[in-house]
Amino acid sequence: MEHVARFFFGVSGNVIALFLFLSPVVTFWRIIRKRSTEDFSGVPYNMTLLNCLLSAWYGLPFVSPNNILVTTINGTGSVIEAIYVVIFLIFAERKNKLRMLGLLGIVTTIFTAVVLVSLLALHGQGRKVFCGLAATIFSICMYASPLSIMRLVIKTKSVEFMPFLLSLSVFLCGTSWFIYGLLGRDPFIAIPNGCGSFLGLTQLILYAIYRNHKGAPAAAPGKGDAAAADADEVEDSKKAAAAALEMVDAKTNKVVADTVADDKVASQV
Repeated sequence: MEHVARFFFGVSGNVIALFLFLSPVVTFWRIIRKRSTEDFSGVPYNMTLLNCLLSAWYGLPFVSPNNILVTTINGTGSVIEAIYVVIFLIFAERKNKLRMLGLLGIVTTIFTAVVLVSLLALHGQGRKVFCGLAATIFSICMYASPLSIMRLVIKTKSVEFMPFLLSLSVFLCGTSWFIYGLLGRDPFIAIPNGCGSFLGLTQLILYAIYRNHKGAPAAAPGKGDAAAADADEVEDSKKAAAAALEMVDAKTNKVVADTVADDKVASQV
């Protein structure tokens, strides 16, 4: 029965993650149509590519037995993210293209190093621990990136930068893989996805609290300096939130990037 339950959560995790991997298709159709990457960042796709490659490698039978569902979705994600990176390289301006090539080189170097060390220097449990730690580090970094968004929500009392579907997707994806890892007694799957599930739940709670708020009230007259300082701090928080939204892309937040970008274009028109 435990194996059946583990298989169920693994399959559900595959379905949710695949949906999230495919969510940037609208963005890249826009890039192809306009033959320009505009203000979109290519960093999230490279980071997600690295995370998928490391997770897919970890799930292989000779590294981590009985985790083939981890390899199937992350292998698929690696192909999808690689296509995104290629499209971005084709249509990016020279400066961004060089930056992307440098980042892609770092991604390739890290993954190659992990593969070579695990194959040539490690065996058995040592190989599993090494590859698991590498995959866990990047998964936790990806899940932790919305912390700045949550801080912004609390400060501004607005969920503008934390849409409900994003938070729900983080929670569902993290929960599915967390249970999968628990049932398989695999800390390298359970720990990072447990963090993702907790952060997703926290985002949903914040959304429920502030969804009807219209933002922080205006500052009282006669406190111009304090108001200006608060405005600058909020603006900095918004910039940090925008960067964090791109990092989650990992598996979630490019839907948000599309929405914010479209709203920006509409306001300029």
